Amino acid sequence: MLCFFQVQSMAYQAFSLLVLLLSAIGFSDAGSIGINYGRVANDLPSPDKVVELLKSIGVEKVKLYDTDATVLTALANSGISVMAALPNELLASAAADQSFADNWVQSNISKFYPATKIEAIAVGNEVFVDPKNTTSYVVPAMKNVHASLVKFNLDSNIKISSPIALSALQNSYPSSAGSFKPDLVEPVIKPMLDFLKQTDSYLMVNAYPFFAYSANSDQISLDYALFKGNPGVVDSGSGLKYNSLFEAQIDAVFAAMSALKYDDVKMVVTETGWPSMGDENEIGASEANAASYNGNLVRRVLSGNGTPLRPQDPLNVYLFALFNENQKSGPTSERNYGLFYPNEQKVYNIPLTKEELESGQSTPVNGNTSQVPATGEVSKTSVGQTWCVANKNAGEKTLQAALDYACGEGGADCKPIQPGATCYSPNTLDAHASYAFNSYYQKKTRGTGTCDFGGAAYVVSQPPRYGNCEFPTGY
Repeated sequence: MLCFFQVQSMAYQAFSLLVLLLSAIGFSDAGSIGINYGRVANDLPSPDKVVELLKSIGVEKVKLYDTDATVLTALANSGISVMAALPNELLASAAADQSFADNWVQSNISKFYPATKIEAIAVGNEVFVDPKNTTSYVVPAMKNVHASLVKFNLDSNIKISSPIALSALQNSYPSSAGSFKPDLVEPVIKPMLDFLKQTDSYLMVNAYPFFAYSANSDQISLDYALFKGNPGVVDSGSGLKYNSLFEAQIDAVFAAMSALKYDDVKMVVTETGWPSMGDENEIGASEANAASYNGNLVRRVLSGNGTPLRPQDPLNVYLFALFNENQKSGPTSERNYGLFYPNEQKVYNIPLTKEELESGQSTPVNGNTSQVPATGEVSKTSVGQTWCVANKNAGEKTLQAALDYACGEGGADCKPIQPGATCYSPNTLDAHASYAFNSYYQKKTRGTGTCDFGGAAYVVSQPPRYGNCEFPTGY
């Protein structure tokens, strides 16, 4: 804070006031980093272990996709702020029946609050692209859930909103020309923004520069998409300069709101991320790029300042996602957005807190480190090279049964894990099962579904390390 002493020089006072004005315009508090905890998988650690993982890496905000009682209970008294969710399939009921909303809030929110630090509820998710056509229900559902919060005296502590995808925009380039699709404006966008303004809430936005880059890699610089050094892009309408595609996308949404006269509605980025693996046609999907995008995004968010259009609004962002989720449908990338493998080891190493940024270190994670490089360094292997390893969380009985199958009926080459052979040491079920599962996976030419074994295995993109044993990548 500037302190002004009585001075005779008017020039000095004018200079001091100018510095104060520029400081107010140009700087803001640092934003926050949270993480999405999705559970579309059959090989994830228990919620209790997940909470311990979140605490160990210094993440203080988590976003859920439901209100699973086991998860909310595990998060109780953890100090972690929670964004819960009412799924799309419940929107119609919540919109049509206030008593349904009351019962839902009582059973899924007030029952856990305040021990579980629920700070927001995402009512639906990307409803505008929901094939079940739930768009008309979202705002009435938001209003009913909010009315329920009022009844339970929770409305001052818990915000209501609904995440929208960038596909809600009719135009996003240049950012200053951002606009919402005309068919959404009157039926849902304006009523939603009115509600958010009245309740002092914020717009939730899911933004993925990866999609824009992958579809337009001949026109968009990879450095621009990954927050790396680049010449920048000057907006022809506003004259503002953008050094990252992410900020340009966010400002396109701000511009779209401004065009409708909602300049005072804040925003939280509820999803953004970059896949560490993808199909051949998913240009840019790789560990190195995922590490660059997420790592540089964290640095950008925690360094302070907002976007070029809203420099005073800190960036508050939830990374997608905590884990690779092996049961998600769609292209390979959908199952590879995680910062962590199911065994709680990092897919790649990035800082997640301000302390890590300042020290240049990333928080070490406790647990088994044999399946990936202990340093968490980005793999130097060629794109598309993958291995199959055992999931310790599956339990000894499941692992043993899967190992027996792989070495028997499955036809895996298990000679190297026999006593005295090259990969017998370390003599553990985890190590032997990983070798057998990978042998099977490679013999099946890494086909979809060949690294599952009923949840006992999962795919990694870094070479596993067990002693001096080398895992093959093909037969």
